[in-house]
This record gives sequence, structure tokens and C-alpha cells, in this order.
Amino acid sequence: MKAIIINITLLFSLFTLQSQIKGRVADINNQPLAGANILWLNTQIGAVADADGYFTIPASNNHNTLIITYVGYVSDTVTVTNRDEFYNIVLRDNLTLGEVSIERARLSTLKSRQAIVQTEKINSEELFKAACCNLSESFETNPSVDVSYSDAATGAKQIKLLGLSGSYVQMMTENIPNLRGIASVFGLGYIPGSWMESIQISKGTASVINGYEAITGQINVEYKKPDGDQIVHLNAFGSDAGRVETNANAAININSRLTTGVFLHYSDEFIKLDQNNDNFMDMPMIRQYNFANRWKFHSNKYEFQAFVRALSERRMGGQIDGDYHIGIDTKRYEFFVKNGFLINAEKGESMGLIISGSIHNQDAEYGHRKYEGNQDNLYANLIYATSFGEMHKLTTGASINFDKYAELLTIHTSENFPRKELAAGTFAEYTFNYNDKFIALAGARIDENSLYGTLFTPRLHLKYNASEHFQLRASVGRGFRSPNILAENNNLLASNRILNIDSNLKMEESWNYGISFLSHIDIFNRDLTISGEYYHTQFVNQVIADMDSDPHAVHFQNLDGQSYSRNAQIEANMEVLTGLTITAAHRIMDVKTTIAGVLRQKPLTSRYKSLITATYQTPLKKWQFDFTAQFNGGGRLPDPDAENPLWEKTFKPYTVLNAQITKNFKTWSVYGGSENITNFVQANAIIDVTNPNSGNFDASLVWGPLHGRKFYVGLRWSLDKY
Repeated sequence: MKAIIINITLLFSLFTLQSQIKGRVADINNQPLAGANILWLNTQIGAVADADGYFTIPASNNHNTLIITYVGYVSDTVTVTNRDEFYNIVLRDNLTLGEVSIERARLSTLKSRQAIVQTEKINSEELFKAACCNLSESFETNPSVDVSYSDAATGAKQIKLLGLSGSYVQMMTENIPNLRGIASVFGLGYIPGSWMESIQISKGTASVINGYEAITGQINVEYKKPDGDQIVHLNAFGSDAGRVETNANAAININSRLTTGVFLHYSDEFIKLDQNNDNFMDMPMIRQYNFANRWKFHSNKYEFQAFVRALSERRMGGQIDGDYHIGIDTKRYEFFVKNGFLINAEKGESMGLIISGSIHNQDAEYGHRKYEGNQDNLYANLIYATSFGEMHKLTTGASINFDKYAELLTIHTSENFPRKELAAGTFAEYTFNYNDKFIALAGARIDENSLYGTLFTPRLHLKYNASEHFQLRASVGRGFRSPNILAENNNLLASNRILNIDSNLKMEESWNYGISFLSHIDIFNRDLTISGEYYHTQFVNQVIADMDSDPHAVHFQNLDGQSYSRNAQIEANMEVLTGLTITAAHRIMDVKTTIAGVLRQKPLTSRYKSLITATYQTPLKKWQFDFTAQFNGGGRLPDPDAENPLWEKTFKPYTVLNAQITKNFKTWSVYGGSENITNFVQANAIIDVTNPNSGNFDASLVWGPLHGRKFYVGLRWSLDKY
């Protein structure tokens, strides 16, 4: 497999596109102007600055003058004389009033006004508001994504989007499907927070370009770029729970066209934490080494990117004094290669190819149960894009995804579960744009899956710009997902439930329907952003994990009846006072599944969630104070044994409070904070914890925090180009 990956990488090392002009738009205080418009003079070819003010626009052979505009600022023009130059553009406020100073707070989570698909972007400022040590801890201040422990023994974290498990979210890095299969259980801990440039969250059905697997949405992680504005970044972190972490990343300019970036990570937890004195570690000790290297080359009409990563992780948990131990060893290697070629800048015509691959090996021991899993993955995506005038755009291409699994499960005896799955398909996506007022994105793909046959995936997105300050969106689409029972549920082995897996499991299939709005209201020269949404996910086929019919077993079986998730959310964000920004959100979830012929609320799922975050920055951003309050609704637990109930039938609502203080200096900052300030911990998270070899032992019934109040401190240092 390794040889195949290397050969294909070399074979396809000529691919994706674009001679591009790059730059950044900011005000006179160097604050980015997110949403600034950049156009070639006398054309409709343009770009929009992102949350950090950066933009990329296709180069033009017939034009050399850019027009830059932003509401409330004086427009400017820039003459492009060197395509390889990075253009720093400064716009001045159109009100110049002597001693008056006008300041605007920068949004750390940006809901895109331009994107057809409902998308929110979490940038580095938002990640710095909490102890963001890795991707799993990046959503603590986000109202859309729920993060919780999947069990009380392995330290694995899972996310939920639209009320459903993270396995229904298409996880991507650099817009490439990733963290699938065996990596999905612990994969959220594989991406350090200091490596990330931003996170994009799109809800509902997604673009067909990246495959058919997005059922509730997509989460894409963008790593820091070697040609970005950061030269060196260092981070050190420590907590009273015994966790230490160090990170370093650096960007190097080889020459004007070639850059490279190096990423290093080390973390360790060296304390056997047992705050509830049950002789069982509250959290496993996790030691991780992580290394990545990326390269980027660009010329007038050609761009090349390459990325490689290697990870080694060891998890150790279980009893402090006793013979029940948990040990999970993981080795993961991955790469991607992107090449691109700009065919015609005026028509937006380009072609690109993405190739990625990974090798994932995991050896796990849960007491007397053992799991050995190996997964090799190879993925390629060929994309062609062009436009027909200003109103019509077409993107088409073909993709292939190959997975090879070799799994060995040992409970009383050993059993092998080998599997090979190949999915090859073609796709087309058409965009109709009527004067930027009404935009429709219609896409479809047809895939041939070696295990499940032909799959047809249609998707449609509609956007209506009622005004500059109010947008409506609607979407509908189909999604598929292959069941990976052992790969995605091996953490359930940290209990003594009997595993019953039906042999005729079908591919999961669902339809997702969504509608949302985004509104910006001017109140006393301050921007109040209000958004609302409703999403309905209806399953046609689903693999049900039935933990109700037998309190000592879990039965994986095909859906026989209805299964759906209804999710409604309202959110408001505003800088209420100079320097003080508050976000408030409330979400209601109705998630039901047919279990044993009865439509019931899905267990271990809260009925609602509310979130309030507050950030205050002193003048010149010397100090920053962050506070987050999460209000989680109650829900249902799997049915206990009627004759010997060892747990309750429901769990009650609970609240989690986090706070952090940051002192900023010119190039470095010091931060400290506390998580779970009220010290709320789920009681009896492990059933029959004193008898891990009994049939009642169960660490899978987790619905709340597993660790009590935690204090931490950290140090960041960055050296930027500008």
C-alpha cells in the first residue's frame, strides 16, 4: 500500500491551478476589513476579503488595476506590476473628524454573507478564547457543535452537529475528506490548536464535489499556510490535571515562489487523576508526538502544494490499583498533494487534481478485550471549473476513494473483519447568479460503490439576498454513509456489553432539508447580527445501536421504522459596549429513532442547549477577558435492568462555566483560565466500577463532564511578517 501511494503521488504530481494576486485589506490600525470587495477595473471579476482581511484574485492578462471598496471607507485603487508581490492595502475611514477615533471590534466567528451554503468560520482569535489544545476543544465557545466524551474510560471525544453523532459530519482538512473510519474515534485529538488557521462549519447538505458522505454538514480545518503572515509561533501549556503541551511552527521562504512550513507538537499527561476516589482514572494519560511539513510553490499559471504528517499516540487508563488496564497505541501517517493550472483567467477556467492518502494502525486493549485495526486510504479528486458569462458557472469532475480495513477483535476468541471498499464517481455542479440577488447551486453525483452498488446524490442550495443586510438560504440533499461498526465504535469495548452485529447491514441513507436567515441590524452605529435556522434530517436507512432492549448488550441492526433529527437554533451577536462583545444562542433538538418497534427519543442526547459568551478587550488589546456559559438540557438514558436498575432512566439539565484572562504584549501573550468552574461532574459515570470483569461494568453511559474544576496557564509567542 505504501508503494502504491508513493507511485501515485509521483504520477500525479502535476495538477491544480491558478496564477493569483494575493494581498490583505486593513484599516489604518491594521485591523482586517472582512468582506472588502476587490475587483479588476471595468470587469466583474473579483474577490472578497476573508475574516483576516486576506484575498486571492485570479490574475488578468488584460487588466492591471484593482479597485478595493468597503462600506464606510474611502475606496482605493492599486496598480499590479508584479504578480508575485503581496499587496498590503490600507483603507481610510470616510469620516475624518480631528481627534475622533473610530474603532470596530473584529469578529472571531464570521458567518459568511457571500457563501451560498450556510457557513461560519472560526478564526484564530476564537480559538484563543479557551484552552484550545486540539480540534476536539475548539468548539467550547461555539453554539452549533456539541463536544462530549464518548465514554468514561478512553478519553475519546465526539462531536454532534444538528443533534446527530459526528460520524454523520464529513470531516475534512484543507477541503480533503479526512479522519474517517478508525481515525474517527480519537481523530479530533490529532490536530493541535496552534496548527490551525481556521475552521469552517457548514450545516445541512454540502457540495457534491467532496463526495456523498456529508449528512448533517461539513467541518473543514485549514492549517496555517507557509506563505502566510506568520513566521514563527510557539505555544506552551500546563494544567493542574497534569497535562503539559508544547507546540512550534515555522514558515520559511526558500525564494519568491517556494515556501515551506514545519509543525511540531508534544503533549503528555503524567498524573493518574482520580478525583471521585473510585480507583479508576477519571481521564487516561495521553502522550502524543505529532509532526507535519508542508510545501507551496506558485508561478503565473501553476501552483503546487504538498503536505506530510506523522503521529504517534499512547493512551493509558483503567484502574489505578488492579488488573483492569486500558492501553491504546496509534500510529498514523498521511499526505496530500495539490497541483493546479489556470487555463483562462477571464473565464475563470481552471483544472485541478487532489491526491491524498493515509495509513492508520491502532492496537487497543480494554481489560481482557482487544482490538487491532489497520486502515489504508487513497483518495483522488479531479476538478474542472469554468464560467459562461457573469451568471453561469460549471464545476465538474471525477473522484475515487479506496479503503482497506483489517480488523481483529478478541473477546473470548479472535475474529477477523477484513474489508475493501472502492467508490468511484463523477459529479457536476452548476451555479446560477442573478445580479447577486438570487443564487442557485445545483449539483449531482453518481458513484459506483464496490459493496453497495450505484449511488445517486442530488443536492440543491438556494440563496436570496433581500438586501445587503438580510439573506435567506434553503437547501435539500441526499447523503450516504458506509457503516463501520468496529472501526467507529471500538471505544464501546471499554464496557462488558455483549456486541451483537447483524450481518446484512445496509448503507446509511438520508435526506436533509434546511432553511436559515442571516440579518445585520444597525443599532447606535453598532452591528447586531441575528441568525436563525431549522434543519430536518430524515433517514431512509440507518444502522441503529440498540442499547435499550438488553441492558447488558448493544445490538447493531438496520432501521425498521422512522428515524429523524429536527434542529432549530437562534443566535445573536453584538459589540454592546466598546470592547465588549456578547454572543447568545439557543438550540432545540428533537432526535428520535425507532427502537424495538417504538419511536423513542435517542438516548444520551440533550433536548436543548443554550450558550452565552462574553469577550472584553481593553484599549489597544492589552488585556482580554473571556467567559463562556453552556446550559445543557436533560435527556434520556438507555433503559436500565428492570429488576436490578443500576442507573436512572433520564439525566437532568446541567451548566458548565469556563473563563480565561489573557495579557497581550507586542509579540507574545500569557493566558490563564479555569474550565468547569462550578466543579460539576457526572456521578457514577462508570457502572459497577469496582467490578470491571462483571457483566454490569459499563463506561459508555456518558452525558456530562467527567473531570472537575481545572486550572491552566499558557504562553504564546509569534513573529509575523507584517
